[in-house]
Amino acid sequence: MSAPPACTVIVPTYNRVALLRHTLDALVRQRLEPGDGFEVVVVDDGSTDATAELAASYRDRLDLRYFFQEDEGYRVAAARNVGIAAARAEVCVLVDSGVVLHSGALAAHLAAHRAAAGPVAVTGYVFCFNEGNEDGELIAKAIDHADPDASIAAFAAEGRWLDLRETYYARYGEDLGALTAPWLMWWTCNVSANTAQLREVDAFDEAYRAWGAEDVDLGYRLHTAGARFVLRRDASSLHVPHEKSYSGNMAAAAANYRYFAAKYATPVAQLVPDHHFEEIEDILRSRGLAPGRPSALFGTAVRGVEPEQAR
Repeated sequence: MSAPPACTVIVPTYNRVALLRHTLDALVRQRLEPGDGFEVVVVDDGSTDATAELAASYRDRLDLRYFFQEDEGYRVAAARNVGIAAARAEVCVLVDSGVVLHSGALAAHLAAHRAAAGPVAVTGYVFCFNEGNEDGELIAKAIDHADPDASIAAFAAEGRWLDLRETYYARYGEDLGALTAPWLMWWTCNVSANTAQLREVDAFDEAYRAWGAEDVDLGYRLHTAGARFVLRRDASSLHVPHEKSYSGNMAAAAANYRYFAAKYATPVAQLVPDHHFEEIEDILRSRGLAPGRPSALFGTAVRGVEPEQAR
């Protein structure tokens, strides 16, 4: 009987066969420690393209299982829950289709979990993530899909298309475990968590049926359950550009943030609908709800779409 995998990579997808191919190609290239293996769970949220055939074509190179759920609207939370329920490993790595992992990314996720005394929630690094597909054509031309590690190294050296959260890290530092609300930066394009703890906190809330906040909600519950949040820059990745609507996403997120605030009704949850994520730690400090003084940047970050515009 073969040993269980060291981690389960969960990839939800919907009619993104070209993007999914990039993600699976990067998984084929992963370099893990001797004796470690991993499995891939692709969960299809009702695609009508060739997603099933593409997933099947990788079974000779990856330990891959494919699940399909009927198209009943946006159900990425439910799709990820299928993956968490099916996971055979102690660690789940959550990535989106179109995210290209560095060849050492899974090893870095696993190292973070193994170095911790208790459960951790790991935030990986994501180059090229954009909110409105800005620079999309330039990014698409610059990514070398034959050698994504080289693209990651080049973008890092040149300071191009860095992770959107760099301004957050510059403001508060990279020790996420010292922050009161580190779950605000736990975005499921490239993160990991302990499988047992994900199940204990009931995984993703499937009431989220539009873009945004389902990962923040789960991160909040992981934090409440005692997970320590960790940033791993070496768990790096590229976010391949695709068409998206910034205003549409922000409108959906605004409604989800209000649901989140009503669901938990805590002082920090109440801040989420109306404040930029980068401001919340400073607001908590200014009100004596978090240790430390507000940063020098307090008051400089504004929500991209004001809540009243999005309603």
